[in-house]
This record gives sequence, C-alpha cells and structure tokens, in this order.
Amino acid sequence: MPPNFPRLVYAGEFLLALVAVLMLWSQAGGQGHLDLMPWYAKLILSLLMSFTVVGGTMAAVKGSRTWNGRTLAWLAAGLLLAAGMTALTYYYHLHEEEADHEEGDSVALVAGVGAARLAA
Repeated sequence: MPPNFPRLVYAGEFLLALVAVLMLWSQAGGQGHLDLMPWYAKLILSLLMSFTVVGGTMAAVKGSRTWNGRTLAWLAAGLLLAAGMTALTYYYHLHEEEADHEEGDSVALVAGVGAARLAA
C-alpha cells in the first residue's frame, strides 16, 4: 500500500462525513431553521463534526483496540458538538418570526383598494 493512501482515504471520509452531517442536520433540525442561521455557524460546526468523525476513525485504526481512550475522547467531542448543533437549532426554532397575516388577505386588500379608485 502506498504511504499516501491513508491520507486519501481520510480525505474522502472527511468529504463524505461533511455531506452526511449537513444532510442529517437539515433533515433532523429542519431546513427552515438552518436557513435562519448565519452561514459561518453552519460552516464551523459541520466542519468540526466532520473532523471529529475522521479523528475518531484515525484513533480507532491506530490503536491496538478499536475502542480505546482516544476513540472515546473523539466520541465525547462528537457528542458535545451534536449537543451544540442541537442547541443552536433549538435557539433559532424559538426565535423564528411568525407571520401574523396571510399573503392572500393583503393581495385581496390591495386589489380592493385599486378597484375602488378606478370606480370613483
């Protein structure tokens, strides 16, 4: 096996984990809530979670056993990041703007005002 092959595999895993994290976050948290978040919060958290996944894989591969201290540390970091992502999503869920009026009413009102001016 070439010496650079594990780097290529870990880079591929990082990209796959990035796509998986973003897809899972949008499905579990709701795309509407993610749309309200600033882009840099989504970028930082999703990159960190993907890095955590790759770090856990590297710790499992390099250790004598799969579940070793470093693997459990990466797992704890991933759970903390998941809790942070959940808290951020919940914050934007609580602070989203609710529409007090329906668009259909305002369109009918504008059309009614215009029709009244034309009739006069």
